Amino acid sequence: MSDQISPWVQRYAPLVPGGAVLDLACGNGRHARHMAALGHEVVAVDRDPAALAAACGAGITTSCIDLEEAGAAWAFGPHRFAGIVVTNYLHRPLIADMLTSLAPNGVLIYETFADGNAQFGKPSNPAFLLQPGELLELARAHGLRVVAFEDGVTATPKAAMVQRLCAVKPDFPREAALLPPF
Repeated sequence: MSDQISPWVQRYAPLVPGGAVLDLACGNGRHARHMAALGHEVVAVDRDPAALAAACGAGITTSCIDLEEAGAAWAFGPHRFAGIVVTNYLHRPLIADMLTSLAPNGVLIYETFADGNAQFGKPSNPAFLLQPGELLELARAHGLRVVAFEDGVTATPKAAMVQRLCAVKPDFPREAALLPPF
């Protein structure tokens, strides 16, 4: 597991307005620490207590929750988070509830493995791989406006097939989505 911040998250994190951020399936907390450094209070969620111990830091509240456990319910209320960051994780039953927790002007930053990743190794189970255009459809179905999307092979931190999305809720101001050039 890499401690390097995803370039995708790093690029779009400055769009997240003031407020709390959820780092879902946070692992060792690389993105939780980044969002806290940007001034956000962060809720870092993972099912691994050892990973959460590594994720601890100023401005970060950790929560050990196994969201895939039988009968598990979404632990967060509506409109709670200014931003939600998800990397290298996909559990489709959570998506609708997760997006309900996004504030009306909130930002979703999502990056995970896609169909075709088996050629590079794990994950290879289709349950953990996005289908072509799946993140775009998710955004459309939930009324999000897409700021950026990518679907293809990445070389770092290791070769993988990924989809990446940055999308915003309807109250997010369009002019706030302007980013500095690469």
